[in-house]
Amino acid sequence: MRHFDITMTHETCSDVWMPYLPRARGWQEMVARPIAAKTEEAPVALFQSAPVNRSGRVDFTAELSRHIKIDSYGRHFHNRAISGPDLGRKTKIETIARHRFCLALENSIEPDYVTEKIYDAFDAGTIPIYLGAPNVDEFVPANSYIDASAFPNAKHLAAYLQHLIETPEDYEAYFAWRSKPLPDSILKRLPGLETPTFCRLTNLVRQRLEERPHPPSGRPMLPFGRVSFLRTRLRRWKKKISS
Repeated sequence: MRHFDITMTHETCSDVWMPYLPRARGWQEMVARPIAAKTEEAPVALFQSAPVNRSGRVDFTAELSRHIKIDSYGRHFHNRAISGPDLGRKTKIETIARHRFCLALENSIEPDYVTEKIYDAFDAGTIPIYLGAPNVDEFVPANSYIDASAFPNAKHLAAYLQHLIETPEDYEAYFAWRSKPLPDSILKRLPGLETPTFCRLTNLVRQRLEERPHPPSGRPMLPFGRVSFLRTRLRRWKKKISS
């Protein structure tokens, strides 16, 4: 990383933070949208197409499916087709909304890596079953999701889901956050997200260039070192000769 002047990633320590966290207007639209009726027979929905499995989500899904019915609409573990035309995210949200729960399983488990999966479930008015970032609570309201890692195994998780199905007041408690202010851990981050990510990047680049002393006129900058510079010039020269 020593070769890079600026980092722009999902990590909060990046120079330019690029999260999946919705902006303020996105949260407002979520809570304003009514919760749809849960009409599907299968309690759990899953949208997953990538086979990446650094989090163990593939094995987790397979084991959970032995104890509770899962409708999987993605290419992975596919057992259910989308009804009607596929209009992208709109169809995805409408499909999730008909299920009581949605699996929100990250492909990797690392701090700050909270992707759109859990926010899609919020948007659909469905309870996410989350597996991923250990600090997810910094990016979502309290008591808004089910932590898959809190259960000793998939069988215990399935039993808890069945309890929620049979106990409406306990199920509905997961939506209480919709009528409360967002926690400070989210609110303090929202103002910085109003400026588009690449605008923040270009602003920082401009600032860094203004702060950095300019090299002597005509002297090349070698951010990757002299050897890398010479190798690059040699490759370009060989390419020019061969053409």
